[in-house]
Amino acid sequence: MLCCALFTESWYSASLCCVVPPGCPWLWDNLTCWQPARVGEVVVVSCPELFIQFMSEEDDELGKVSRNCTEDGWSETFPHYVDACMFDEPNGTHEHPDMYYVSVKALYTVGYSTSLVSLCTAMVILCRFRKLHCTRNFIHMNLFVSFILRAISVFIKDGVLYAEEDSNHCFLHTVECKVVMVFFHYCVLSNYFWLFIEGLYLFTLLVETFFPERRYFYWYTIIGWGTPTICVVIWAVLRLHFDDIGCWDMNDNAGIWWVIKGPVLASIMINFVLFIGIIIILVQKLQSPDIGGNESSIYLCTTECRQPKCVRLARSTLLLIPLFGIHYTVFAFSPEDVSKRERLVFELGLGSFQGFVVAVLYCFLNGEVQSEIKRKWRSWTVNRYFAVDLKHRHPSLASSGVNGGTQLSILSKSSSQIRMSSLQPTQSNPNLPNP
Repeated sequence: MLCCALFTESWYSASLCCVVPPGCPWLWDNLTCWQPARVGEVVVVSCPELFIQFMSEEDDELGKVSRNCTEDGWSETFPHYVDACMFDEPNGTHEHPDMYYVSVKALYTVGYSTSLVSLCTAMVILCRFRKLHCTRNFIHMNLFVSFILRAISVFIKDGVLYAEEDSNHCFLHTVECKVVMVFFHYCVLSNYFWLFIEGLYLFTLLVETFFPERRYFYWYTIIGWGTPTICVVIWAVLRLHFDDIGCWDMNDNAGIWWVIKGPVLASIMINFVLFIGIIIILVQKLQSPDIGGNESSIYLCTTECRQPKCVRLARSTLLLIPLFGIHYTVFAFSPEDVSKRERLVFELGLGSFQGFVVAVLYCFLNGEVQSEIKRKWRSWTVNRYFAVDLKHRHPSLASSGVNGGTQLSILSKSSSQIRMSSLQPTQSNPNLPNP
């Protein structure tokens, strides 16, 4: 069932299991759900969709496999899945699909784990230092939370739905797994919407002269967390009434699936437009006489151009790509049956590291964050130094329970009093020169 986990995560659909009157009981063979049939009946099904990854481009449709319902039960598949659903490589060998999906799953597990650790660390840093509390960082923090929830939801989904490789997916339709799928879709939608809000905030900041950030942040919060709630609730109600089959991890009903897929594509498209608009604004600002640029130095990164301007524009562009999720536009509007293998690797494998990249760029490498950490480190070092120094020079203060910070304040007050007393004779004698 690993393939089902990957397809669910990457917005693909697969065939659902159905139940019809008895004969031979319905059967799940870890690849296909076989409907019940009467004795003597032959059931023919298409190859599972996962085999599309391993078909030649000349094949227009999937192959067929069949089973015969006998008095002794189901017969073996004819032809075998490997013979009917896979094509020969030039060397005459078959590529096994399980190894491919195991590799993709291992890749995105490492990616989400790395992102989860780095994002939690970034959240602690931004929450710990009060000087970093501003609207921009509040938006970053909400984006970090959405990435954290997305990673957690992926791990929960894999743990609940696909903990056992031989789990009978035909019977998996508990309330627990449906709640997990609702939570998973909410986390993914929230992540896309907070990527959209990052783009909207930066674009508004560049366009508007007077920008009431606090009032706008209230609406950003409603859009980022409220809109996905509405979409997921509508999707869950429609699934419950019109497509309550299985664990809701398959999406055969395209109309209902567009309740989730539509807002995702809309956010990707709008963010791409905002990205282009912001790049144009950055080019215009670098082209402004106030910055000291000229028209040719902006568009041509050659030896004649001023290196800082080209580097600044290129760096700004590269920094915005992971923040806006621009890489999602590569496959966002292409048909779902095109380049599925590359799509899985790109969206699941590489996309799982997006949270890590965002945390590094907008927290660990942020100049304000680094300055605040250095300032706190210097303060802690000075306090520790004076605490140790006073412990050796004034044991009575150390034994009285006065901490290093209090001792430092005592020293500061005493030094200021000494400085004031030394200045008084100087001010009382006008014949002495001023310092």
